[in-house]
Amino acid sequence: MAKDPVCGKEIDEEQARNQTGQTMHGATEVDPQQGTRMFHNGVWMYFCGLECRSKFMATPETYSAQA
Repeated sequence: MAKDPVCGKEIDEEQARNQTGQTMHGATEVDPQQGTRMFHNGVWMYFCGLECRSKFMATPETYSAQA
């Protein structure tokens, strides 16, 4: 299991990658309540939800040092 670098919650990586649908343009969608992820400095970072991901995106250097 991955760990959210912002709040420390454990994230089920498989669940965070599960496709729940597609946008009208064919892009895959996931349920952010099940976890979300982003690619940062060559690695996937997993988050419990959009709020933690947004905090990370605002100041990634704060959380990258902790990871």
